[in-house]
Amino acid sequence: MNVLFLSELFYPHGGGAEYATFLYAKLLSQAGFDISVVTNKFSGESEVSKEGKLTVYRLPLLGEKGSGKYAILKQFDVLFSSFMRKMIKWADVVYVPRFWFSVIPLAKTFGKPVITHLHDYIPICSLAIFYDVAKAKVCNPKSIICSLECIYAYEKTRNRNFQETLTSVVLNSSVGRCLPKLVELSDAVICVSKSQRSIIAEKKLSLRKKLHIIYNPLPEFSTIEIKGDDFGYFGGPDVLKGFRVLCQALSSLSYTGSGSVRIHSTKFQIPSGRLAKELMRLGFVLYNKLDKSELDKVYENIRAVVVPSIWHEPWPYVVVEALVQGRFVIASRMGGIPEQVEECKGVMLFEAGDYNKLADSIEFVAGLEREKIVDFGCQNRETFLRRFDSESSIKDFISVCEHLI
Repeated sequence: MNVLFLSELFYPHGGGAEYATFLYAKLLSQAGFDISVVTNKFSGESEVSKEGKLTVYRLPLLGEKGSGKYAILKQFDVLFSSFMRKMIKWADVVYVPRFWFSVIPLAKTFGKPVITHLHDYIPICSLAIFYDVAKAKVCNPKSIICSLECIYAYEKTRNRNFQETLTSVVLNSSVGRCLPKLVELSDAVICVSKSQRSIIAEKKLSLRKKLHIIYNPLPEFSTIEIKGDDFGYFGGPDVLKGFRVLCQALSSLSYTGSGSVRIHSTKFQIPSGRLAKELMRLGFVLYNKLDKSELDKVYENIRAVVVPSIWHEPWPYVVVEALVQGRFVIASRMGGIPEQVEECKGVMLFEAGDYNKLADSIEFVAGLEREKIVDFGCQNRETFLRRFDSESSIKDFISVCEHLI
């Protein structure tokens, strides 16, 4: 079977969604499928690379920034090129794992089945997050279009300048209306958790019969021994990832004199001056983007991973990594997280935004003996790997492909 992946970004670029796409491509090719990936080209990368049955074509789609869900939609020169027509004709299945929705109607004109993979809430929210940033609460939308206040507040949390914010407001309140209609043209739509499927099915009845739940493949991790008693937080200064909630929790600990904790935190542009001193006072040890070996070193120092997300994150890989690495997990009861940690003993969940409960959980875990932490971590790893595996994910994906063909 020939499967064409159309993804504006491909690992090592992007985040968890792009990493899942890479794992699908790799595992399907190892299972005997012919996989072709069309993605953005960054400097220093070859235009074509091939490993076994996996071929990656890199085109100058988005430049070095390589981001923006609307930027990829307007690449009509690529979309209607002879190369794209050739690739679609070659494919038995066209797979859209991110935002390249404009290819869906083109694939349908060639009579090709299309699978769209959702790692967010784009069919019911133009921002794809299903969270009203302006009101600081989960959406209950009557329309897929976010309010202007929400879009503006969201972009400000991402430190966008005025022009970028204005562009986002215009696009999300106009073009954003078209994206769900494009997704509806898909023959199958994959959700990554029961929670995500339930939310989308409730708000978008037209997609209900097309929705499938397939958990993302598991990353390959080597077991890292616990050598320290610190904590880890890997969401950067992102409001939706719960950074402000974590800061409030740490401030609460400092105020009550409960003792200091160290929080190793990645994805930060290292600040200076007063902000740097305040974050250090709260216990943050900040890093920018780390490669695998650097992250492994950080993991040696941590006994628990904190995931204080305030939005319905469908299937955060940071939780998967923590459980597989045998760490205690403190997380908000949101999105796919409760599904991920079900039956795991070394987990404490709290209601999203409840920084007092988060502070209590951090204090409790900090007081546990190292031996107890290691025992909890081993139970977490064993339980999670008993419930989830990449082989099942690939089998389910193949089943969807075969059904469509």
